[in-house]
Amino acid sequence: MQQRTESPRRRDHRPGLSVGRVFGVPLYLNASMLLLALLITILYGEFAGHRLGLSPPAGYLIGFGFVVSLLGSVLLHELGHALTARRYGIGVRGITLELLGGYTEMDRDAPSPRVDLLVSLAGPAVSAVLGVAATAATLALPDRTLLNQLAFQLAVSNVIVAVFNLLPGLPLDGGRALRAAVWAATRDRHVGTEVAGWIGRAVAAGTAVLVILLVLNGILAPLAVPLMLLVAVTLWRGAGQSIRIARVSRRFPLIDLARLARPLLPVPTGTPLAEAQRRRDAAGQPQAVLAVTDSAGRPLAVVDPAAAAAVPVERRPWLAVDAVARSLAGLPTMPVDLDGERVMETVQTHPGAQYVVTAGENVVGVLHIADLAQLLEPRRNSNRKWNT
Repeated sequence: MQQRTESPRRRDHRPGLSVGRVFGVPLYLNASMLLLALLITILYGEFAGHRLGLSPPAGYLIGFGFVVSLLGSVLLHELGHALTARRYGIGVRGITLELLGGYTEMDRDAPSPRVDLLVSLAGPAVSAVLGVAATAATLALPDRTLLNQLAFQLAVSNVIVAVFNLLPGLPLDGGRALRAAVWAATRDRHVGTEVAGWIGRAVAAGTAVLVILLVLNGILAPLAVPLMLLVAVTLWRGAGQSIRIARVSRRFPLIDLARLARPLLPVPTGTPLAEAQRRRDAAGQPQAVLAVTDSAGRPLAVVDPAAAAAVPVERRPWLAVDAVARSLAGLPTMPVDLDGERVMETVQTHPGAQYVVTAGENVVGVLHIADLAQLLEPRRNSNRKWNT
């Protein structure tokens, strides 16, 4: 199970089918969960039917009941994260149940190592309590009965979830706990995230190797191999994403809107696009933003570089800049003295390609998201071409 903080591209993304709220937390069901439900229903249904001497329909019905119980366990695990986070003032955007279990999406990271540790361990603690309770029920119920088998499977699944999630690598809960420990020791969240991310990659590789060994020794059924390998791949990708986020976040202090914003080159409303581009070239400012102004010289809109680039060259002398411009009123704004953290919060809240940079009531430039990406990830974006 994982916790995720919101990324700039996820705010309008629907993680799955909304199925209501639990303790005020939105709950979503990802379509991939149907695959897991079908797989467990068939596998466990056949196992329970054979062990208890039931007909196939009855076995599959029991398998489906186990799926419902397992989903309930996963939900309680995620609620452990969500309610603990909310207890410490961290907003929770929702819980999503999916193929590999589930995740809790939070609107920001924990404010301190202690809170990060408590939120991270809350989920495995819930799973451990459920595992102990199910184990006690297994021992108390008569052997080879339906309730005994369900209790046994719930005990095993919850104990496995608790132990596996405590492995010290991101994006697992144990990885976040490790990050909190390194953060507390170094006073640097980014160092903690990067260390836990690299260990997470080691955990992912180890998981893949373990799956192969279990199959070769006949312990793991071949039918379960694709799912287990998918777990390993997901862990690898999640760890890599954590490493990337740490490296990007470390560069937030470099964000200076006064230097990063592109200057404005005013052109009167009605100016042909070709003429406006010629004036920009003649001014020796190829990166300047063409600002459409009224008769008093006040900026009204800025030319959208992607829309301008899409206009055929032969049409540009006949097309006014107004036709490929976006109103300033429709663009998000940022004060020029905004620090890096607040700039990224604005980008997350209002995803877009351009942002108006202001000093008081004056527009001093336009920030292009491509320029921000280049600053934060110079190696990743060095070979990309952006519309300017």
